[in-house]
Amino acid sequence: MENFSEIFDAQKTQNKKINIGSLIEGEVTDITETSVVINAGLKSEGIIPIEQFYDINGELEVGKGDLIEVAVESLEDGFGETVLSREQAKVLAGWRRLEEAQKADEIVQGVLKNRVKGGFTVFVLGINAFLPGSLADVQPTRDLDHLEGKTLDFKVIKLDRVRNNVVVSRRAVLEAEGGIEREEILKNLKSGDIAKGIVKNITDYGAFIGFSGFDGLLHITDMAWKRIQHPSEILSIGDEVEVKILKIDKEKNRISLGLKQLSEDPWDQLIERYPKGERKKGRVTSVTDYGCFVEIEDNVEGLVHVSEMDWVNKNVNPSKTVSKGDEIDVMILEVDKEKRRISLGIKQCLPNPWEEFVKENPRGTQMEGEVKSINDFGIFIGLGDFDGLVHINDISNTEPPERAIRKYKKGEKVKFSVTGCDVKRGRVSLSIKELEGDPIGDYLTAHPKGSVVKGTIAEVGEKHVTVELADHVKGHLPHFELVAEEGSEDPISAMKKGEEIEAKIIGVDRKHFRVNLSVKKKEKDEEKEIAKDYTSKKPVKTSLGDVIKGLFSGKS
Repeated sequence: MENFSEIFDAQKTQNKKINIGSLIEGEVTDITETSVVINAGLKSEGIIPIEQFYDINGELEVGKGDLIEVAVESLEDGFGETVLSREQAKVLAGWRRLEEAQKADEIVQGVLKNRVKGGFTVFVLGINAFLPGSLADVQPTRDLDHLEGKTLDFKVIKLDRVRNNVVVSRRAVLEAEGGIEREEILKNLKSGDIAKGIVKNITDYGAFIGFSGFDGLLHITDMAWKRIQHPSEILSIGDEVEVKILKIDKEKNRISLGLKQLSEDPWDQLIERYPKGERKKGRVTSVTDYGCFVEIEDNVEGLVHVSEMDWVNKNVNPSKTVSKGDEIDVMILEVDKEKRRISLGIKQCLPNPWEEFVKENPRGTQMEGEVKSINDFGIFIGLGDFDGLVHINDISNTEPPERAIRKYKKGEKVKFSVTGCDVKRGRVSLSIKELEGDPIGDYLTAHPKGSVVKGTIAEVGEKHVTVELADHVKGHLPHFELVAEEGSEDPISAMKKGEEIEAKIIGVDRKHFRVNLSVKKKEKDEEKEIAKDYTSKKPVKTSLGDVIKGLFSGKS
């Protein structure tokens, strides 16, 4: 029998061969509710918490009598016992296996756990690894929720034990598996073929469809004949779909797919089915800032531009007029088959307010309305759903427009007459001056150009004399059209306010609402008339002797 000294030396030598962090093999000798007892041939058995022996699914992964690897955490814990760890052993074994797999470019299996910033967490060989989103699939994807909790194949692309950093790639596995098979399939595949695949990923511009060994892109414009906002409107990840091969780029290994090409193009007979001016019922599929889209049959949509929504308001807010899902009446305005566009109108299915106005208020109709606004070119008066315009030149017959318009204020009631309506442009012309009459026009009718008229001097100015000819009719007599009295060189001095004056009408100035007069013209014309009368008398023969005789007889 060995003495105590020999036994102590033997154990001391054995313990020196085992370092902290070393992996050693031990046998499971007992399993309790709280722990697993391991005999690793050390001076004492190791007791490890049972929680370290459950797998990712919560099941106990060892049984009594199993040989397992454990890690040495400490040789002496203060009570003379060696502390072992199954969890640490898994980690150390995992790192060792990951390093071997990276060197040999081998595949490792792991469980996709959850999404993190920039990618996903994968539990590989007892270690949490990072799977970047760009390496999760052959095509970039954000949605791998359907794979969470599943065991998948990966390749190790980066290891850093010091920083506890492991990066894996699923794309490398998929590309390696699909490379040979993809080349073989692409050789036999041709444009026009029909194939079934699974929707693997959806983006804003389309969907990636997975087949055996390759993926293809189904662009959003090739999903349906009608307009769709996003591929998710008709597809979901995991859907099985039948598509048509549109184009194969063997150099870049790209395949373009089509879904709408499996059905008949509804545009082929569209012009015949929808002639211009026909009314149809449709459903609002989307509302935008510039109008709304209306589906008038399956896969056929048209645009109602904002300008075709309301007769009166050309810039109506579409969202306040219609809502998505509304059933409405529209009119076919234009079908452009080449551009695959249908122009529709809503207002054309409603009464035109200007047509109704013309029927009820023909030219010359006298009305009363409220002044809505005043600007530099006229007065807008409310006519119910819309406004009519009194142009600045149609305000008054008796004073300049700039002066006449200043008499009106927003909100006051005014009387006017209808002078015209442009139904196509949506404009109604009004006039205030038509109700006032035309004093100058009436005066000129009674006193045409060339007439000699009488008036009262209303004002003597520096350059002209203003003459009151009748109510609301003024005459304009410039100083150079006056004639000085006999014995005077200043014609102005004889002009006195309130005195009567006689002059000839030489024209009319509609811009300044006045009749142009001339005294000079009147007297010249009168002199000509006298001379004409004199020369028009019966002629007699006259000799020089008769003239001299006449002169002498006149003296006597």
